Amino acid sequence: MPVTQSPERSLRLGLLALLAAVMPSPAQASDAPEAPTRQFTYSDAAILGLVEGITEYLPVSSTGHLILTNAALGLDSETPLLDRDGAILWIEDPESEDGQSPFTLSNAADAYAIIIQFGAILAVVILYWKRLLTILMGILGKDPNGLRLLRNLIVAFLPAAVFGLLLDDWIEAALFGIIPVVIALVAGSLLMLAVDFWHRRKNPDSSQAGPDLHELSTRQCLTVGCLQCIAMWPGTSRSMMTIVGGYLIGLSPVRAAEFSFLLGLVTLTAASAYKALSVGPQILQTVPLGPLLLGIAVATLSAALAVKWLVSFLTRHGLGLFAWYRLGLAAMVLLTFA
Repeated sequence: MPVTQSPERSLRLGLLALLAAVMPSPAQASDAPEAPTRQFTYSDAAILGLVEGITEYLPVSSTGHLILTNAALGLDSETPLLDRDGAILWIEDPESEDGQSPFTLSNAADAYAIIIQFGAILAVVILYWKRLLTILMGILGKDPNGLRLLRNLIVAFLPAAVFGLLLDDWIEAALFGIIPVVIALVAGSLLMLAVDFWHRRKNPDSSQAGPDLHELSTRQCLTVGCLQCIAMWPGTSRSMMTIVGGYLIGLSPVRAAEFSFLLGLVTLTAASAYKALSVGPQILQTVPLGPLLLGIAVATLSAALAVKWLVSFLTRHGLGLFAWYRLGLAAMVLLTFA
């Protein structure tokens, strides 16, 4: 008879496989070419799309994994990129003397990772179209609950919008690195373990629905929104902070995850659009349309599968396994890059 694996064992194997995929061996880390290629390859696009899609909505930090993946693929070089005519590409840089700095492969990889978030956004649109239809009916004056849900999402989004605009340049300059990511991975793990333990003691029956999303107060939405701001630190995880916030305001695991996904639609769309507008011309000069579309397509499919799986897993098992995974990832990062 065939041997069937439990969901817990399947998850562990899947997370270990993802960990192995994004972590370079010491030899690979030291032998990675320093000179970048002029264009992204289809394999780069597929790998980055897969990592983005799987990790965007899991509480393990998509940004942290993408930083590590870029390092493993050799996409973290600071060598300037050239346009199709062979001239150096430039981007605005208020901190430089002439207000510009070269557009490097590392800049392109970071921007590409944010732009392919459109794939993760599309996955939630497909899976939660009924909720979005309710919001649309609310805008048209035909569903008051849909209008309340829209208001709650906007309220929860506002803190990230304000702090994101104020701190975006500083975050990219100071926190996009290995040590800040490791600190965030460890701190997030401890937070998840503590909140998960508290939530299980307070709510032994995790299958209880709790309040619906349109019933949340302004204060509850702002609580989740402020916690989402902490996720601007790479390695923290936007999904982790918003799900933890959902737990703290009394949502069930299912509703906390759903609010995290819907809030992600607003937050990720704004972040992706901002990045596309700021460095879109440079991206189109250095990343062919084919790899760009492939990355978005792979991110859409993998994100949809991850979202469907996460909702059922949280109800039965909570956040603990993700916390231990993050600790293991942090240890491997230190061993590899220290």
